[in-house]
Amino acid sequence: MPTISWSDFEAVELRVGRIIEVLDFPEAHIPAYRIRADFGPQLGVKTTSARITTLYTKADLLGRLILGVLNFPPKRIGPVLSEFLLTGFARDDGAIVLAIPERDVPLGARLL
Repeated sequence: MPTISWSDFEAVELRVGRIIEVLDFPEAHIPAYRIRADFGPQLGVKTTSARITTLYTKADLLGRLILGVLNFPPKRIGPVLSEFLLTGFARDDGAIVLAIPERDVPLGARLL
């Protein structure tokens, strides 16, 4: 595994958001949802798509706190302009388990 410097880590904007909308994404080649998340008053609402349909229903996700990387450049995924990367861990079967704060923190809080 390559090592990184502290400044490399500090460059990653990992922020807390709350999922406020989850929509089906029928155009996706691999099952996915369209997700909108609120990252607080300074960062606002951002959109992404995520391949998390195996373990999570739309109802499971709505209102959930998440960790997102906000400083990747926007990326078009079909009709969706992805504005953040929703973080998670891949299981052996390929299902994604979300990386989430274990307690409430303010929206937009940065992972330190």
